Amino acid sequence: MRVLGVASECAPLIKTGGLADVAGALPHALAQHGVQVTTLIPGYPQVMRQVAGRVARQFDDLFGGPATLIRAQAAGLDLLVLDAPHLFDRPGNPYLGPYGGEWGDNGVRFAALAVAAAQAAPDFDAVHAHDWQAGLVPAYLRFAAGRRVPSLFTVHNLAFQGKFPTSLFPMLGLPPEAMSVQGVEYYGTVGFLKAGLWYADRISTVSPTYAAEISTPALGMGLDGLLRGRGGHVSGILNGLDTADFDPARDKRLAANFDAKDPRLRAANKAALQTRMGLEPNPDKLLFGFVGRLAWQKGVDILLGAVGSMMAEGAQLAILGTGEWGLEEGCRSVAAWFPGRVAAHIGFDEGLARLIYGGCDVILVPSRFEPCGLAQLAALRYGALPLVAHVGGLADSVVDANEMAIAQGVGTGFHFSPVNQEMLQATVLRVARLWRDQATWRALQRNALATDVSWTRSAARYAELYRGMIADAP
Repeated sequence: MRVLGVASECAPLIKTGGLADVAGALPHALAQHGVQVTTLIPGYPQVMRQVAGRVARQFDDLFGGPATLIRAQAAGLDLLVLDAPHLFDRPGNPYLGPYGGEWGDNGVRFAALAVAAAQAAPDFDAVHAHDWQAGLVPAYLRFAAGRRVPSLFTVHNLAFQGKFPTSLFPMLGLPPEAMSVQGVEYYGTVGFLKAGLWYADRISTVSPTYAAEISTPALGMGLDGLLRGRGGHVSGILNGLDTADFDPARDKRLAANFDAKDPRLRAANKAALQTRMGLEPNPDKLLFGFVGRLAWQKGVDILLGAVGSMMAEGAQLAILGTGEWGLEEGCRSVAAWFPGRVAAHIGFDEGLARLIYGGCDVILVPSRFEPCGLAQLAALRYGALPLVAHVGGLADSVVDANEMAIAQGVGTGFHFSPVNQEMLQATVLRVARLWRDQATWRALQRNALATDVSWTRSAARYAELYRGMIADAP
């Protein structure tokens, strides 16, 4: 089976978030199930520097300039790269201009990606389009002449929808009937994500709980009715982790390697992390960590409000991230208030992130909503117990160490709900009590390290989805 994946980023070639991790790791996992994936991505400068290949297709005029579809291989991936310099040859972030706002022509840029995907699709059995940037792909496929190639559309985060003025629609080349509620029209705009949800043969999102959450008015962001209407075609498939990359036994970014059979060398990583971040070197201190975007969605304001409770328990906190200015300042402030006990690195450093996963005792993920999440999977893989909000993929991937779970030997972390400061503080106290019971703590840590966070099960489900929609295709 040959599948064309379409994504706006793909690790390790270009990455701004978890979408890239999925686009880069899933093809490797699917190969074990007889699925050969070719991934179509834009030819950003960072990508073009890493690929060389042959011309697969040329466009004389693709939204204002010539373009070339290049077939290449890089990082073990089969690729189609859309080399359109007038659209993608820009420095920095793939989506943002030099002053932080989105590029004004993002609608045109990613419509071009969808057009290229539709042109390439007849060479494949199915298409897998990811997030709003590829949302028009199912629309183009639905109206294409000849054999209709079935499509799966995966929502990685419903909050990012790709909404553009209706003045864009005449440029897209879609038939007039597509500009309707039963099409791409979305509250007086052209909705790229809405188009994917409407026209795709199947829809998936990145965890079962998030699939249920976005079908409700509370988290459906105006699309819950559409999702409920398509309920029989919506699946929630939990993301996995590239366990070859995230491997504490071989990760050169750690101070000391370890594995599930003998995690005692984690202590060396904790000592290295405390030294690197200016925390008091003390193996007996309960060390919390946070890695991620400093954003309201991620509950960073809730975390900052709970710092006093952590300090009251004699704990330490290491923060790594970048994001909203006010939250960055909040992190700097708590580090100044508690020197030697709280440290904040504003920015991103993959090596430091791995050391936090490999050295902290607890990783905090207090997100208000979280489609899947990467931090809790990395925490499990590296033996740090995740403390997570009971939402989305966090709820699906972490087993709360409540009394019954501890009795049955199955806990891997901690949940809190509702998602507010008071419940996070209460859970911090629960964690601190368990920390004082080191025998129980080590058992929970062994459970975490033994958790299968790979793509194995999820890739099998994707392969099943592809086969089902191919069989049902008209």
